[in-house]
Amino acid sequence: MIKTVAVYGSSIVQPHEADYIAAYQVGKLLAQAGYNVMTGGYAGIMGAASQGAAEVGGHVIGVTTTAFDNGRGDGFKANQWVVDEIRHPTLRERLLHLVLEADAYVVMPGGLGTLHELITVWELMRVGDIPRRPLICYGTYWDNMLEPIHHSPYIRKEAWQLLLYAHQPQDVIDLLQLKGSPA
Repeated sequence: MIKTVAVYGSSIVQPHEADYIAAYQVGKLLAQAGYNVMTGGYAGIMGAASQGAAEVGGHVIGVTTTAFDNGRGDGFKANQWVVDEIRHPTLRERLLHLVLEADAYVVMPGGLGTLHELITVWELMRVGDIPRRPLICYGTYWDNMLEPIHHSPYIRKEAWQLLLYAHQPQDVIDLLQLKGSPA
């Protein structure tokens, strides 16, 4: 049963940008459907999904790290919509929490950190280290990013079947409801 959905994405997206608005809608719809929303806890897409969920009464979990502190303890702070902040000392521990404690994943547009999250979940599911769970790539960003390797002889067809694609916020909910209901 899907209870907690991790939403991954860029920290630099601004509130007026289309990706921020989409992440806000995804967070809102996830919360309205009864899912907990778990993000990396910071700004950008993480903040947008957190805000969307919080504004409709959803439970927002932010998984942050002291690795971003600058030695004085005044580094990045969790966004204001996080209800439960879980801090880890390293990026690796933060990543593993975001992977292992989620029942499903929504990968919004992002940079290297987001790509790392996607690849980590995908590979761990592929090799059986974690159960197969919905792994949803959101938007044409991922279509374009993954297309060059889609026909690689080094990535088996079965691996590609682990990925789901959504192009609208409601598509995320529809895919999750096909795979399992919230608590």
